[in-house]
Amino acid sequence: IININDYFTYSLYKNVCRSLFENHKLMFSFVMAVKLKEVDALELRFLLTGGVDTGAKVPPGPDWLPELSWKMLCRLAVQVPAFEGFVAVFMQNEAAWHTLYDSRTPHEEVMPLGEWTSGGPDDDGIDPLHKLILLRVLRPDKLIPAIREFVNNYLGERFIEPPIFDLAAVFNECNDPWLPLIFILSPGADPNAELMKFAETRGMVKKLESLSLGQGMGDRAAEKVNDGKRGGLWVLLQNCHLFSDWMPQLEKIVEDYSRDDNRASINREFRLWLTSMPSEQFPVSILQNGIKMIIEAPKGLRANLLRSYTGDPLSNPKFFAACDKPEWKKLVFGLCFFHAVVQERRSFGPLGWTIPYEFNETDLRISMRQLQEYLNKYEELPFDALSYLTGQCNYGGRVTDDHDRRTLMAILGDYYTENILTDNYQFSSSGVYVSPTDGPIEHYIDFIRQLPLTQQPDIFGLHSNADIAKDDRDTKMVLDDVLLTQPKTGGGSSGGTSDASETVAGIAKDILAKLPPNFDLDACEKKWPTDYHESMNTVLRQEMVRFNRLLIIVRNSLRDLIKAVKGEIVMSAQLETVFNNCYDGRIPKLWLSKSYPSLKPLGGYVDDLLKRLDFFNKWYENGPPPVFWLSGYFFTQSFLTGVLQNYARKEKVEIDKLRWKFQVMHETDYKEPPLDGCYIHGLFLQGCGWDHKNKLLCESAMKVLFINFPIIWLQPAMKDDNKDFQSYDCPLYKTSERRGVLSTTGHSTNFIMDVKLPTDLNPQHWVKRGAALLCQLDY
Repeated sequence: IININDYFTYSLYKNVCRSLFENHKLMFSFVMAVKLKEVDALELRFLLTGGVDTGAKVPPGPDWLPELSWKMLCRLAVQVPAFEGFVAVFMQNEAAWHTLYDSRTPHEEVMPLGEWTSGGPDDDGIDPLHKLILLRVLRPDKLIPAIREFVNNYLGERFIEPPIFDLAAVFNECNDPWLPLIFILSPGADPNAELMKFAETRGMVKKLESLSLGQGMGDRAAEKVNDGKRGGLWVLLQNCHLFSDWMPQLEKIVEDYSRDDNRASINREFRLWLTSMPSEQFPVSILQNGIKMIIEAPKGLRANLLRSYTGDPLSNPKFFAACDKPEWKKLVFGLCFFHAVVQERRSFGPLGWTIPYEFNETDLRISMRQLQEYLNKYEELPFDALSYLTGQCNYGGRVTDDHDRRTLMAILGDYYTENILTDNYQFSSSGVYVSPTDGPIEHYIDFIRQLPLTQQPDIFGLHSNADIAKDDRDTKMVLDDVLLTQPKTGGGSSGGTSDASETVAGIAKDILAKLPPNFDLDACEKKWPTDYHESMNTVLRQEMVRFNRLLIIVRNSLRDLIKAVKGEIVMSAQLETVFNNCYDGRIPKLWLSKSYPSLKPLGGYVDDLLKRLDFFNKWYENGPPPVFWLSGYFFTQSFLTGVLQNYARKEKVEIDKLRWKFQVMHETDYKEPPLDGCYIHGLFLQGCGWDHKNKLLCESAMKVLFINFPIIWLQPAMKDDNKDFQSYDCPLYKTSERRGVLSTTGHSTNFIMDVKLPTDLNPQHWVKRGAALLCQLDY
């Protein structure tokens, strides 16, 4: 029985893995492990969600521990029975926990539990799931390797090393010709070469019919499928996601020939191969009945460079030798390195690119051909022209965000430069990546093969903290994916619906009790009437209107939710979504439809909302504050326009001729507003630090991902005022996601404005760092 269970478990893992993207395979292994181990549902839910933030006050925590981690630790001791009293144990061994927190490999360290024990089988006396929970609280960036260790201990090493994709093995398992074989694509992946190679081994090259789908190709595709059924051909229909209108017809064609009474008429050699990017329009029935295979391009700089040098057109000796100038080989290597960097930079999320652009091999190929043509045509290297064509046209043609375009050109400047023509020109400060010496193409391939498998953030222009942010993001993605697989009615150790209902009802009642009444708009109009010389009165009233709309949605949905839980009204689909969101500790989607943007968990969002309401209530009661909380506004641009409008009317100048001057202040608070403009606070700086003594941007401290930024004096000034210091145009965003909808201004709706911050380094340095100001954090 044990052998049968082992075989079936691994067979299930192996077959499912081939239809999963790389970043989902560990998630699937972990789900299998917790199902087989039958872990406590409450503990697993805390691991996935970080517990329910009820907004309860917590005592001050250690200085070295982030506020988010301390609050989560206090929640853990209250919400998970196995950790009752753990906070006291933690404080008794604070120094030892501090050492573990600072460790490079905390998941490999023995946890300083003192007298507390969870009765685990490990040498350190802790249950493996409890260890994961503590790592999630203290060092979430190291949770992924800890999950691998957890899966390895319970299922074995083969469950953390996904099987290598074997097309022949998949084909041999598919004996039925009516079952479609589906390649699910990812950016940079192309299964054509592998399929052609496999067709050659099966003697089917001449019987392989290929068609790239697109508008007007429906009849030809149907004809090829019919010919293939009769003649025993392999039919490859590529890029199904690009012809969504024809997908219902494809579904009908497959359903028709898959019926029992039609199967006998199909030639046994026939196979239908499909390729598609993930798409909601792809027929579900074909996905359910077909054999699914994920095709992904290799990850990492080394694999990316190898793909460039072993693929078209560099693999063609004639193309590589078509330019005899010595600069050719150096510059084409730099171009390939640039291509790898801009692609791999996506893994850092918003720090890398505001929008994850799908740069592909076509961009590289056209840039290579242009480089070769210009080198053959001109005596002097036209770097400006090459930079424009490559950065602004070929790659930049995909870029829709101005700040991403700035980043792209800054990165390209490191590779399209005179310096690359010298041997051992360094692409990064570490000196690991350099420009190789001249030689044949085999020399460059050998050079690439000896590069490290993994890369440090400095090669992308990022600070080493970017790795922590990337690991935190990867952890969140895995936990969110696992949470999606969990039943929505669990919660207590019994996994019963009543526990979830009680929890959600308690959350709803708690939030309702905290919400203040709606703003009295009539009273506001009387106390702060519309005034030509004071635009802030209009701003205040507009903000109150927006918050009232949000309060109505929040209040009504929570009241209805409580009634639905009690059974007094029907639990509609909309209320069920609110229920699940609250239970998972997330902001209900219904609220976000009327809310300001926020990535906070539910508890953090409610606290933030209450602070915003209190800010505007104090403004109503006491008048405009001397220092404005910029993060508290629903529509920040209306406030900034109001400040400019006040100055323009006072000085009798056109508002269109004004711009902002920025001065970072020393004091932490001000009792009086400035004569012109305004003081603002509440911003956070990401990607770099701030030197308070010299009032300059500086590198971030280790493990410090964000800092509270000082008060800024926004001063309206005429556009023709002279610039008197070297500055970095630091983008200011509403959330750390940075990405939003492209507005009519050409900017993202998440973007507010550029803030000029003084720097003694080249501003390009901070551009590549991804340095930005944020109005709020994710907690």
